[in-house]
Amino acid sequence: MLTGFSVAGLMLPEAVAYAGIAGLAPGRALAAGIAGGLAYALVGRSRFAVLSPTSSSAAILAAAIAGLGVGLGTDNASEPARAALAAAIVLLVGAIFLILSLLRLGNFSGFISRPVLRGFSFGLAATIIIKQLPLVLGVPSAGGAIWNILGGLALSFPQWNWPSLWLGGAALAALLGLRRLPKWPGALLVILAGIAMGAFARPENWGVALAGSVSLAMPTWQLPALALWPRLAQLAVPIALILFAESWGTMRGLALKHGDPLDANRELGAIGVANVAAAVVQGMPVGAGFSAGSANEAAGAQSRVAAALASLAILGLALFASRWIARIPDPVLAAVVIAALTHALSLSPIIRLFHIRRDQWVAVGAAVGVLVLGVLNGMLAAIALSILLLLYDFSRPQIAELGRVDDSSDFVDLARHPDAKRVPGIDIYRPDAPLFFANAETALRAINARIRTGNAAAVVLSLEESNDLDSTALEALGEFAQALAHDGRRLILARTHDRLRELLMLGGLTELANSGTFSVADAVTHCSTAGLPKL
Repeated sequence: MLTGFSVAGLMLPEAVAYAGIAGLAPGRALAAGIAGGLAYALVGRSRFAVLSPTSSSAAILAAAIAGLGVGLGTDNASEPARAALAAAIVLLVGAIFLILSLLRLGNFSGFISRPVLRGFSFGLAATIIIKQLPLVLGVPSAGGAIWNILGGLALSFPQWNWPSLWLGGAALAALLGLRRLPKWPGALLVILAGIAMGAFARPENWGVALAGSVSLAMPTWQLPALALWPRLAQLAVPIALILFAESWGTMRGLALKHGDPLDANRELGAIGVANVAAAVVQGMPVGAGFSAGSANEAAGAQSRVAAALASLAILGLALFASRWIARIPDPVLAAVVIAALTHALSLSPIIRLFHIRRDQWVAVGAAVGVLVLGVLNGMLAAIALSILLLLYDFSRPQIAELGRVDDSSDFVDLARHPDAKRVPGIDIYRPDAPLFFANAETALRAINARIRTGNAAAVVLSLEESNDLDSTALEALGEFAQALAHDGRRLILARTHDRLRELLMLGGLTELANSGTFSVADAVTHCSTAGLPKL
């Protein structure tokens, strides 16, 4: 319960801020957080995820509504008209997630690697923290990219509100200090202290901004014209993408940290259900926001009950404590958000990648991409970078020449095992990557060049890395066998999978398929018993 109340203390001010970004009444964001959060708690499986409005989806929603330029038979600039458009878009977002889940396309989440998630977490945490700085300093935000925000803060230095800065700094220090007392709900205590200060110290007299009034409103069930829905569907796609990137990045990152299993297809469906619930109450798009999820984790959540109680706590606060919430100073709310994200700024996961010399630049690219390009574009750029690096490595496979260890059936890389010996009259090679259109010709050409420097009468090609071949690789393998036969050498395939044998038969390479063996030792024995051709 304490964890739920602590998270609610973060979700409520965030919802107010994100509603402002979208140009909607705060109650729309609160309703979405309540309905969407409870729906996910019933269907989803992440114990840390908290489904609520997010800053990125709010920004895209605002741009989508502004770009429509058509009305509903009423004034399109009015809040009810914008809310109706938003509800329709949110309903379509939920439908997109449900369709992806039904088609079981959650496996595409595998293209978001762990280094991407680690860099994404760092970049997103830094982005959200920077966007909170104007609230701490008591100046208007320049908006846009974080560089614009930082530049605007520097230019507005003479207008900085020092009481606001001191108040935000004190709240942040208290939150960080209370981490040493894990049984104490630090965020809740700081929020209560902020309410007390706002009620009795009148910080607005010092120029400190307050949260302002919040209230829930009953949905009006007004929907846009039918002719407008195809355009709304187009606008729903980027919102679904940004929610997927941010939500899966948050869920998967926290799950990896604690060893929790997650089914991507189920989570897609759960996010879809949550957005449909948010649309029913005419709320905003909801996703697993990084700040709320991190706060839930930091507060000690053990199950989805904490997130459900957070949604119920928001409902209770909005109904019975709205006038007290309105007195919370903005810098205190910003400090709560910043404190929830400070642990995500740790560089140790990325430094570890540098130590093992694997995927470090993918993680750095994800972090820089989120900071420079934004959440969605940064995530997509990092995914593209990781795939390009994978293809680059596959296109340049290492070719290992194998030798026998003593008189055993073990064949290992000669370059790494000095005790291994070559088999007289037989060259044995193994591409250390699957053969496909981008590397087959290059790899086989390199092997052929090395064979020509020797006098081996037979060649064993171990295909243990390739359980299948595309048409390009299949043709290249046939041409390789022909080239060896032209030189009077024999090719035997080793470690050939059943699927590969069937493909060789279908491709007309019957002799290669029939002579293929399940092990390198069997291939060497086959060459010896069949007799080596004479060069």
